[in-house]
Amino acid sequence: MVRLSDFDYDLPDELIAQTPLTDRAASRLLHLHRETGAVDHLNFRDCGQLLQAGDVLVLNNTRVNAWRFIGQKSTGAKVEILALKEIEPGIFECLVKPAKRLKLGDPIQITPNLTAELFGQGEEAIRFIKFSSKKNLYEAMDEAGNVPLPPYITETLEDRERYQTVVAQHPGSAAAPTAGLHFTPEILEQLKSIGVQIVEVTLHVGIDTFRPIQVDDVTNHQMHGEVCEITPAAAQQINERKGRLIAVGTTSVRTLESFATPDGTVEPGRQESRIFITPGYEFRAVQGMFTNFHLPKTTMLLMISALTGRERVLEAYRQAVENRYRFLSFGDSMLIL
Repeated sequence: MVRLSDFDYDLPDELIAQTPLTDRAASRLLHLHRETGAVDHLNFRDCGQLLQAGDVLVLNNTRVNAWRFIGQKSTGAKVEILALKEIEPGIFECLVKPAKRLKLGDPIQITPNLTAELFGQGEEAIRFIKFSSKKNLYEAMDEAGNVPLPPYITETLEDRERYQTVVAQHPGSAAAPTAGLHFTPEILEQLKSIGVQIVEVTLHVGIDTFRPIQVDDVTNHQMHGEVCEITPAAAQQINERKGRLIAVGTTSVRTLESFATPDGTVEPGRQESRIFITPGYEFRAVQGMFTNFHLPKTTMLLMISALTGRERVLEAYRQAVENRYRFLSFGDSMLIL
């Protein structure tokens, strides 16, 4: 049995990065050797020294929708809504706070051009919200929405594009695939120049990526599903590679492993993936990954522990804390390879 309590560690609050670095590639890079657990402390711009000609680097090209809204009920009470994904035209699966006080049909005024009402209820804080506008609905949502930063970030983000990766192009995410935030066009070009292939896949980040695990026996944790896609051209590049398959972020790992076959190749397609990778999982395709430093007892920490072992990950995290690495979404980078 895999117990969540075994994946805890002490994270000092002051190590949670509140703002992104002005220079995306100025982050530090902790290289965790997958087979031995040895650790190297580097700068992110050194990543080209760790990759080789023939390797395939896979990034998630989803784009974050800035659809976090603060609305007001007719009573004057404020309601916070985070739109996760559209399930029917104008109707979205959302996280709502406070959720329990909202009744079916309750109107919520967001802006003069955007209103919402409770259409249906899901489990926990999930609600189905119908949005309406006097003009184009999606334009009104874009104008009214705020960047959906994680709750542990309390600073205002001055540049909204710093919560997008440089390959972001397909709108649909409720959070950024933050491992990709360190890459710049210059670094990607440098990697190409040494023979590394850059491949893009898509996973629209939803509740599965950031929903806390509520049970100690992780086999009882339920995944809700996130839409992901690998194009035929991307699958061909991955399957014809000469080197290693290295994913950028847990969302790219989930996408690749969702489409992986027993022989290690990946199939093209589009699906709603509910894959939950925990220690004991046998990776079919992925051989290494870039990732940020994650909160204790999360699905992401379980995944990286599955790749290289719980003890190695926790020791690397202990060293990261000791060396004052910056943690979480706007923090430093780790390469497990």
